[in-house]
Amino acid sequence: MTNQGRDTLKDVVREKYGAAALRVASGERSGCCGAGPSSCCDDPITTNLYTGDETACLPKDAVLASLGCGNPTALADLNEGDIVLDLGSGGGIDVLLSAKRVGVTGKAYGLDMTDEMLALARRNQAEAGVTNAEFLKGDIEQIPLPDNTVDVIISNCVINLSGDKRKVIAEAFRVLKPGGRFAVSDVVVRGELPPEVRRSMELWVGCVAGALSETDFLAMLGEAGFAGASIEPTRVYQFEDARTFLQESGVDTEVLAREISGRVMGAFVRATKPESA
Repeated sequence: MTNQGRDTLKDVVREKYGAAALRVASGERSGCCGAGPSSCCDDPITTNLYTGDETACLPKDAVLASLGCGNPTALADLNEGDIVLDLGSGGGIDVLLSAKRVGVTGKAYGLDMTDEMLALARRNQAEAGVTNAEFLKGDIEQIPLPDNTVDVIISNCVINLSGDKRKVIAEAFRVLKPGGRFAVSDVVVRGELPPEVRRSMELWVGCVAGALSETDFLAMLGEAGFAGASIEPTRVYQFEDARTFLQESGVDTEVLAREISGRVMGAFVRATKPESA
């Protein structure tokens, strides 16, 4: 992707997620990874990711603004005193859950480029009374933290939205401490997606068209210096799921749903920065 293409993608993502934050602030729920209004709140990617016990202690708007494809806080190894960074923190749900798990001796950072999402997240933080969290404005391709700063990096269906995923992974490696853990939920593809899907900006913003293949994701982690990389499927989307997230995309949904069925999955991606790095 060219620099101009990356800038265009970033503008589209910022616009979509900013609109999603404003919908939540007005009392609606945004689903489909931010691509649509509350009418798609039953989409197969973003629903039923958190337990009732987890959401019970959170502000309503933090839950409504959840646009991820997994629950990295449930799968990541978070310990008392850890410093956690959430890439693309949105309305703050994973930051607030992480802050609770790492305790008062730890800290959770959220990084987002969208002013509306940052405002929503900070409001949710204040409502929840969480003091060991901080929301930063910036790009996940250029993390505004020093080298060797955090113990764990999490992310929830955001890396697939970047036009420069190698840079994101390299930045994650840079800011992790030696021995630090990369533990993200994202949409991952098995095999190849039809070109019509890859070309669709709407589907890219909807967490499908920009997804890496399993092979490419593991290769990029290795190139950046990570060790022990693995991908664990958490949801595999089938024919009816594919039809759901292809709706209103402008592509032939019946044909492409059959081609995509079983190839797109929500997954938990793990890797470790070596102690010697």
